[in-house]
Amino acid sequence: MWRVQQIAQKKASKIGLGLAMAPPAPRLDKTGAVFIGEAAEGVDLPSLRAAADAILAGRWNVFAMHGLQLGFPPQWNRDPKTGTVAPMKLGKAIDYRRESVVGDIKYLWEPSRHLELVTLALAWRATNEQRYAAGARLLLESWFDQCPYPRGVHWTSSLELAVRLLNWAFAWQLLGGAGSAMFRGEDGMRFQRRWLDNIYQHCHFIRGYLSHHSSANNHLFGEYMGLFVASVQWPCWTESARWEAFARRGLEVEALKQNTADGVNKEQAIYYQHEVMDMMLLCHHIGAANGAGFSSAFLGRLERLAEFVAAMMDVGGNVPMTGDADDAQMVRLSHEAGWSPYRSLLASCALLFQRGDFKRKAGRLDDKNRWLFGANGMAAWAALAEAPEQPVLAFPEGGYYLLGKDFGTPDEVRIVVDCAPLGYLSIAAHGHADALAFTLSAGGEELLIDPGTYAYHTQKAWRDYFRSTAAHNTVQVDGQDQSEIGGNFMWLKKANAKALAHVASGAVQQFEGEHDGYRRLQDPVLHRRKIHFDATCNAIVVKDILECRGDHDIALHWHFAEGCRVETTGTELVVNARSKALRMQCTLPGAAELLRCSEAPIGGWISRTFDEKAAITTAVWRGKIHGKTEIETRITLA
Repeated sequence: MWRVQQIAQKKASKIGLGLAMAPPAPRLDKTGAVFIGEAAEGVDLPSLRAAADAILAGRWNVFAMHGLQLGFPPQWNRDPKTGTVAPMKLGKAIDYRRESVVGDIKYLWEPSRHLELVTLALAWRATNEQRYAAGARLLLESWFDQCPYPRGVHWTSSLELAVRLLNWAFAWQLLGGAGSAMFRGEDGMRFQRRWLDNIYQHCHFIRGYLSHHSSANNHLFGEYMGLFVASVQWPCWTESARWEAFARRGLEVEALKQNTADGVNKEQAIYYQHEVMDMMLLCHHIGAANGAGFSSAFLGRLERLAEFVAAMMDVGGNVPMTGDADDAQMVRLSHEAGWSPYRSLLASCALLFQRGDFKRKAGRLDDKNRWLFGANGMAAWAALAEAPEQPVLAFPEGGYYLLGKDFGTPDEVRIVVDCAPLGYLSIAAHGHADALAFTLSAGGEELLIDPGTYAYHTQKAWRDYFRSTAAHNTVQVDGQDQSEIGGNFMWLKKANAKALAHVASGAVQQFEGEHDGYRRLQDPVLHRRKIHFDATCNAIVVKDILECRGDHDIALHWHFAEGCRVETTGTELVVNARSKALRMQCTLPGAAELLRCSEAPIGGWISRTFDEKAAITTAVWRGKIHGKTEIETRITLA
């Protein structure tokens, strides 16, 4: 019924019903309190200036395309990847999923989130050079000209509008707020009113097109975020108070609904966990600056989410790439080299919760946190004593389990086992078919990895591969995935994973779990996996038990990090990394097949960033089984 209502709403908007074509005049007697600091001491000014100068010169970084000459200002409705120009009809009537209509929608949408606007505003605040403020205004006015409400592809997705509102709030404050010099004079007042009219139309659109039911995931959370931040920053209309209260209630509810009590985002995608955490952090930060932060339950859930990120992160700062990732940032306040979104969040949570263990994992205070927390935050960071890492080892509701030793030291061994649900809600949009897979790192060096995501709306073969069972360190049966793909962001039949045992203390540790994904086969197969780790000799024994009656083809995949050199010596694998090594034997007959940059079959690939892939070695043991069979794999670290 809700979908029918949405269709009716779209049809009505085609004839002008329910639109905000003439926004009411704003009241500017009050705007939101300051939530971002002055140009903070220690900010990497050369990198910030270089980023802002590149934008003014028309050079943009959009996912895999770096230094792309889009001009300044760019053509906002032209896909920078394919050159396709999206139609300028009613936004809600555009099928943005069709590449023939809009090109690659991720590339088309990304510049219009306006993270680059904030870069220019930061550069102006840090240097006081007028060209950056003038560039910010030109960027905005060109967007208003080319993307008039409610036409075009930038008026289709409420989440995109919400992220744009967040960045507008940061830019507004950085450029001086309602009293900014750019708003002076008749021309400045006209520009200010035009911007505020767009803000009202964004809020009106989001309130009318929230993501519900199967889409009520991070999209809904982000939509509440944008509506909340805009209502707090610009309480300029009679609807503002209602919008703020509505969005705040939604954020409080969804923070608990979308994240497990033990700290795992239910989408089962670590990068989306980072995005939701960032939304929670920014909403609380902005709300608290305006005298109304969020509840203790909301903050408690954020702290648990941070504990999960800390547990996943090895001593080298590596985090397994479980589930989907699209490289999105809510707002870009850091431009320094080597910036990590996970370390940045842990630094934020170290300050927010006074956690010395988070500070140690974060390593340093990055520019984002310098801007957010200002001089007081830097003083608090200096006063906070580091604490040794004592990671949470089991997340039974979230579905992740750790084995290993010497956490947080150069001798660390960290094994992360995935025994989680496929994903969130009925479509499990961002989950991967990775039940019972695990990753392995030693001394902060990745050895066995999750290859990542690579593609979303386009390149279907690659989209399907990177979320397939074959792309994870687990068993594939009869060439099938554990769960059945139904579309780019949809799963049909879903594997159910269950942990049976977990002992993570002492010299000999173990995990045991099973999943029923292959029970759907004509001859049903139950996959049970036992993992034993002997901390005295750094040896891992993996036993895969396949319970069935008939014949099946089995493939056991192992994906090694980029720095690993993998060779076969008889039936044994010998793996040498930069400073670590391991040997692997399997009881399946014959030698492992090594895939590297293979396209038939696809294998031997990793995607560290969206739309970019690189070579790795994937080892595959293949065999045939009849009836109940146990396959043993021995891994010895050297």
